[in-house]
Amino acid sequence: MKSVALSFALSLIACFSMVRFPSDQLKAFPKAAEGTKRFVIQLPEQENETDFRVELQVGKMVETDSANRYFFSGKIEEETIIGWGFPKYIVRELGPMAGTLIGVDPSVPKVTRWITLGGEPKLWRYNSKIPLVIYVPKEAEVRFRIWRSDAEASIADEG
Repeated sequence: MKSVALSFALSLIACFSMVRFPSDQLKAFPKAAEGTKRFVIQLPEQENETDFRVELQVGKMVETDSANRYFFSGKIEEETIIGWGFPKYIVRELGPMAGTLIGVDPSVPKVTRWITLGGEPKLWRYNSKIPLVIYVPKEAEVRFRIWRSDAEASIADEG
């Protein structure tokens, strides 16, 4: 029984020591396939990580008019790496760009803007113990924002 407990404890120590060495952490995550890029985000450790979330933004810089709102079709999918249990995030396609249809004077100069996937932002679980790894098409880039909630929840009024 002691050997089983010792073996389990050593396994846990090995797992946690892997977390401290980023080069070892990436063993679980495959290299990017041809035509794609892999981005790795190592989040800083927080005191209470359940109060935090991460927003991933996938897009690219595009020359557009300044009046319309634009977005790309596509979505971020979460998959679990078999044998490791770690999540990885995949954008299979940075689809065609679409936007609003405000008429713009053709003589107005174009501007370069960051255009992202459309839809509401999705907030992912915050975990500084393992990297966030996202695979995107080669023409795409990845940005992220860290969101924090208030420590105290507000009390709703009864209606």
